[in-house]
Amino acid sequence: MSGAVPGAAPKAAGLTRAVRLPRGPRPESVPVLVGRACTLVGLLNVAAGVFPRFRHSRMHALAEVLPGAFGPFAAALSLSAGVLLLLLAHGLRRRKRRAWRAAVALLPLGAFAQFTYRHSLAGVIVSLALLAPLLRHRDQFAALPDPRSRWKALANFVLMGAGSLALGLVIVSVHPHRMVGDPSLADRIAHVLYGLFGFEGPIDYRGNTSWTVAFSLGALGLLTAVTTIYLAFRPEHPAARLTEDDETRLRALLAKHGSRDSLGHFALRRDKAVVFSPSGKAAVTYRVVSGVMLASGDPIGDVEAWPGAIERFMDEARAHSWTPAVMGCSETGGEVWTRETGLDALELGDEAVVDVADFSLAGRAMRNVRQMVKRIERAGYETRVRRVADLGDTELERIRRAADDWRGTDTERGFSMALGRIGDPSDGDCLIATAHKQDAEPGEYGDLKAILHFVPWGPDGVSLDLMRRDRAADPGMNELLIVAALQAAPKLGINRVSLNFAMFRAALARGEKIGAGPVLRAWRGLLVFLSRWFQIESLYKFNAKFRPRWEPRFVVYRTSADLPRIGFAAMQAEGFVTLTPPLPRFLRRRTAARRPCVHGEARAA
Repeated sequence: MSGAVPGAAPKAAGLTRAVRLPRGPRPESVPVLVGRACTLVGLLNVAAGVFPRFRHSRMHALAEVLPGAFGPFAAALSLSAGVLLLLLAHGLRRRKRRAWRAAVALLPLGAFAQFTYRHSLAGVIVSLALLAPLLRHRDQFAALPDPRSRWKALANFVLMGAGSLALGLVIVSVHPHRMVGDPSLADRIAHVLYGLFGFEGPIDYRGNTSWTVAFSLGALGLLTAVTTIYLAFRPEHPAARLTEDDETRLRALLAKHGSRDSLGHFALRRDKAVVFSPSGKAAVTYRVVSGVMLASGDPIGDVEAWPGAIERFMDEARAHSWTPAVMGCSETGGEVWTRETGLDALELGDEAVVDVADFSLAGRAMRNVRQMVKRIERAGYETRVRRVADLGDTELERIRRAADDWRGTDTERGFSMALGRIGDPSDGDCLIATAHKQDAEPGEYGDLKAILHFVPWGPDGVSLDLMRRDRAADPGMNELLIVAALQAAPKLGINRVSLNFAMFRAALARGEKIGAGPVLRAWRGLLVFLSRWFQIESLYKFNAKFRPRWEPRFVVYRTSADLPRIGFAAMQAEGFVTLTPPLPRFLRRRTAARRPCVHGEARAA
């Protein structure tokens, strides 16, 4: 969402548009190569520990000299070393200092064990061959740890437990000729579960296979327990939070430069972190999600100071080896980001901006909206459009509780285009439009039936934050309230209203026109199919009802290979993908005032 950008280049036709400028320095290749080597060695170790046939194959001529493949418990030790190296490989690729330290400690131990137990010079060479580049290029493994929480311990327990159970079933099942009898799947699962806790299960094997299976399962269970305990008791880094001083400085910047970007006020979400330019005249707000450093919208503040804030942002990303990305920046913002960093920009979609002076319900193009609004008004609904500062505490609390209960999903959503609160004393300039039905039976929230919340966009604009309605209310509440807000805007000194962001709008609009080519039609068909889950087409059509002008929005990224990861992180940040269990509803109510809310949620309901 953004306003008009003076001097912006005209939009290119087609599906998407990439702004490509010369790239900056490419990431160092040594950590990537070392990480891949650890992955390969780890996989070979796991294979040597799990599959008995592998130990008699030609590949085992190499695998038997890998770290961990020594002594009478070779299978279990090989499996343990392999899993540990697989866990470390990702951190090494991301240049994490702690992963480097763990690998530097693990590899010499493997070399010492190879020499002590097997007197294998080849095993020592393999370990030291991996250790040498780690020591030589130690300065490249300087990335700081990611923000973390206790949820990661739970996630590790679930994922490692599931992986150990699956791998344990393979270990139990790869010895069919040594099993006593024909155990069922339930017996095999029971044997794995017992073995993970160090107990003997219901399955018997001939020869020494029982010991091999038992030690392998015990090693998996021990790894799961140790990694979970480590994550649970290591020092916790707090999640991103906007401090009072940060918020004060951001509000001062918005007071001077808030008219430039309709997403500016969303920088005041209190679950974001912020970096300021050296002069303090510009800032970039962000959140780190799954190793991706996500900024949203344009930098806040003076355009001339943007490069300083962007440089601080990139320095922070490099220090932690985070993947930098920007969601929803304007064309001007995209040009500055790409020029200063060498990143690329790709058009995501368009935001709908309605100029109040040009809006009217008259004319054939507005007939459907006009008829819907009149029908709802005849049904007894009335609207009120007010600043938050003009509402009483009792009414604000009722609106907050209604917005929480009318949310369309169990998981709260929002990041780049949602403020995350309603009725905060510091947000008195926000706008609330409400729909009421006087003759209806009073419910939990009285005659309140629908809510729209807008945040300031400079002194003369507002930007849509959320839309909520009572599911029992008549259809068309959102259209009614948007029209009411647009009609009340002149009295409130509002000249422009930013509505929802429509992803891939250009593709949807051009794909349905006469003369669209097969590729464009196929792309539009895919978007229509995905709209069953993500409201791509329905949101575009809803916005188009109000005859807006469309302003392009971009995603800024480092390489095309990062786009899937950035997309997944953005879906996590917006709340479409949840990796942690949601809070019980009674706990969510207690924190409603500081939770994120979906931008335009329930807009098509």
